[in-house]
Amino acid sequence: MRMRRSGRKPLAIGKLPTVVPSRKAALVRRALLRWFDTNGRDFPWRQEEVPVYGRVLAEILLQRTRAETVATFFDRFIARFPSWQAITDSTVEEIGEFLKPIGLWRRRSASLMRLAHEMVQRDGEFPRRRVDVESLPGVGQYIANSILLFSSGRPEPLLDVNMARVLERLFGPRTLVDIRDDPHLQSAARAVVRGKRAVEVNWAILDLAANVCTIKRPQCQKCPLFKSCRYVKQPR
Repeated sequence: MRMRRSGRKPLAIGKLPTVVPSRKAALVRRALLRWFDTNGRDFPWRQEEVPVYGRVLAEILLQRTRAETVATFFDRFIARFPSWQAITDSTVEEIGEFLKPIGLWRRRSASLMRLAHEMVQRDGEFPRRRVDVESLPGVGQYIANSILLFSSGRPEPLLDVNMARVLERLFGPRTLVDIRDDPHLQSAARAVVRGKRAVEVNWAILDLAANVCTIKRPQCQKCPLFKSCRYVKQPR
């Protein structure tokens, strides 16, 4: 779904300052991957055989929705709509029958339909430039990052409030309310996900946020980043 811009000037992604030492980012990245290899969550859209279409579609469905909820209908959704063309051949109401469990189904369905029509016109190929990706219907910064990550193999962060929580506890608080505009969070996220396993690093941070680095009562003693975390050292 398209995020409301409210007239704000988008952050210049390519001109972010380096706020996280590369050595610390590398240590965090390695620890996350070791943890993920044995503790990562198993979702249908993470299977190796899932194409770019399925990976991006999952991220669209996951916005403001628990992954466990999307997992209950994702396979059925893909079976019914295996391509952008299949979505355009259906109706908003038919798509909505699948999306009702995640709320705002009519708006989400209409947004997905508009994107599907655009992708059919592009023969299912996503553009490679960020400016072109963000011009797609209903695509904001987060979905643009997921498209560039999955379709072009670029190390882009799936930066949402959950990833932001982990990064702030590791590297310090943001300076702006909106995570899309905060240079500290944006730079930290890119420093950590850099490398050949960017997809898995992203998933590792999101899984850590869901199961260990939770909003309330984080399980710090079980965290693979315990020794590097600022939050642990703060008096509470």
